[in-house]
Amino acid sequence: MKGYRISILRHGKTMANEEGIYIGKTDLPLSEAGKEELRELYETHEYPKVQKVYTSPLERAVQSAEILFPDREIEEVDDLREMDFGVFEGIKAEELLELDTYKKWLKGGLDNPPPNGESLRNMMVRCYTALNGIILDMMENNITHSGVMTHSGILMNMMSCFGLPKMKPMQFACPRGHGYEIMVTAQMWQQGYCFEILGKIPGYQAVGYNDAGEALFDNYDGYGDDYEDERD
Repeated sequence: MKGYRISILRHGKTMANEEGIYIGKTDLPLSEAGKEELRELYETHEYPKVQKVYTSPLERAVQSAEILFPDREIEEVDDLREMDFGVFEGIKAEELLELDTYKKWLKGGLDNPPPNGESLRNMMVRCYTALNGIILDMMENNITHSGVMTHSGILMNMMSCFGLPKMKPMQFACPRGHGYEIMVTAQMWQQGYCFEILGKIPGYQAVGYNDAGEALFDNYDGYGDDYEDERD
């Protein structure tokens, strides 16, 4: 059965990221340092030769797609945008630590959104909607390998919700400009809404298992060491 490959990546750095400020729906461009980091990655690593790139409509994601996948068709997908952090948008995490509303939000939960923000449940629904549209478009237009440029929250939850082998969201934390290669067939998606995780990109590393049968990535290289989860 025909398989469709998708390369899902995290966008580059903005000034807000450098300052530890929450930005979800806030539309900021890449910082100059962020652009330079992605250009260096492009020059020193091998990125997949995709036919088309689907990207979050936010400027930082679009710019990242243009740097890492030059001369490729780019289509903006609204549901690939980052979570709306509500009243926490534009504020440094350290300034929120004593707020009861912030402490409550950090406890997590599908239906525990930040004040005036988006719930995790709603974001997960968007992950499905975005993936479903992308996969259908690939099938209808004979696109066998595409790229997806999105945000850390979307990437982690997309991989955790629909990826095989199953892993927790934070196990998919990755540096900016990095991500994962997946493969899906029509049968996998239509019958189970799932895809196979092939490995990390750039620099392909296959998925494996330890002696206890737990899913892991071979030669794990510290993804997540510089990861700023809620401030993407």
